[in-house]
Amino acid sequence: MRQLKKAYLEITNVCNLACAFCPGTRRDKGFLSPERFRILDARLRPHTQYLYLHLMGEPLLHPQLKQLLEICGELSFRTMITTNGTLLPKVGEVLLQSPAVEKVSISVHSFEGNEGGGSLECYLGDCLSFANAASQAGKRCALRLWNLDGADTVGANHCNGKILAMIEGAFPRPWKEGRRGTTLAPNIFLEWGEKFNWPDLSAPEEGGRRFCYGLRDQVGVLWDGTVVPCCLDHEGDVPLGNLFDQELQEILDSPRSRAIYEGFSQGTAQEELCRRCSFSNRFQ
Repeated sequence: MRQLKKAYLEITNVCNLACAFCPGTRRDKGFLSPERFRILDARLRPHTQYLYLHLMGEPLLHPQLKQLLEICGELSFRTMITTNGTLLPKVGEVLLQSPAVEKVSISVHSFEGNEGGGSLECYLGDCLSFANAASQAGKRCALRLWNLDGADTVGANHCNGKILAMIEGAFPRPWKEGRRGTTLAPNIFLEWGEKFNWPDLSAPEEGGRRFCYGLRDQVGVLWDGTVVPCCLDHEGDVPLGNLFDQELQEILDSPRSRAIYEGFSQGTAQEELCRRCSFSNRFQ
């Protein structure tokens, strides 16, 4: 049975923001019910212990989030949440009290992506307060600034300087710099990342050798059960099967899935969407 490092399970594709950097989705909007969530969870669990409750959408919008996290706990998933942070004052306590939640990543660059959407001080203050509470609860919390325009432009975006100043006020230096991020305090991290273009069938093809970790260490599942190769297939352009109808191993063993896996092993992208994914340049 194929083992994966992680699985992305979309519990909703509905979001309360419209970030400039996010393509959104034209798929039907919906929320995964606890009953159907349990079915998908049970079929993912033999393949991985790490479950990421996002792909598109804002997971904290889910009205039954507490029940979903209880199911994660029953199946012994190590659960990760990525959020834009705006709902933490209302829903954060659910995350803090859930034994299943191991890490919460807050995309603080979402403020820049929604300019004019309120006070930075209020928004970031809530995020920093949650990060401190998460640390005290024994959970990891990452503050994401994935809005850089290049490797040498840390702080160049107009809000980043204010954000860094507020972070430093909450978590005074010295900070510990690492290869993949900065440790601000125990269990609290700052993660930098460059802006990227989401793969799109209308984008030009990328040249050269191609490699991706899709189906190699991860898989994505949309809220309707559609299995996709990775967390960036936001429209379900590469449907490999449906986890409500099939076991994951059957889907991973299908000719289309094998062709994707073996193609990347040889440096080629078999799918049209994969040939138009600039994010995979990071793996070359």
